[in-house]
Amino acid sequence: MIVKRILFIALALLSLTVNQQVKADEPNLRHIRSLLVVCMNSSKTTDSLYKSLAAIKNRTGVISGYLATLSACKAKLSWNPYMKVKHLNNAEATYKTAVSADPHNIEIRFLRFSVEHNVPGFLGFNKDLTTDSEEIITQLDKKNYGTADKDLTVAIIKFLLQSKRCTATQNQDLNKHLAELK
Repeated sequence: MIVKRILFIALALLSLTVNQQVKADEPNLRHIRSLLVVCMNSSKTTDSLYKSLAAIKNRTGVISGYLATLSACKAKLSWNPYMKVKHLNNAEATYKTAVSADPHNIEIRFLRFSVEHNVPGFLGFNKDLTTDSEEIITQLDKKNYGTADKDLTVAIIKFLLQSKRCTATQNQDLNKHLAELK
């Protein structure tokens, strides 16, 4: 009887350990989002997070979207103009991969929109602003938030409104969604 109890407890602990390990291997989007804020001003954090995400073998579209955003951060933090353009080209190609993998994900579309919004227009890296804002609004209308939680969805809406890149009709729609989420 005691042996069975010990065996049961050991199996339960082993099962708990394995479940925690599986969950630990999955990327934590909330943690990635918080690190991304630091990456805007830290090349060390940018490189570290980039290496961690690049090491993931079966990347989801959203992870590819974050890799693209980190490439854009590398461009921002680089002093060499050639490297800036190289990193932006890499970001653009990786965003295409991310959007192809999950075309209706508002988080991916927002990542690309926010980078393209902030890159100077003369560089030509702002081709998808309209497409992305339209897709984000379409998915908001469908209440399809994808990987975005409530806080991120509210931040996306506020960013689109503040960007001044949406039409008056789109702004009305965004304000309606913002009111619903609050």
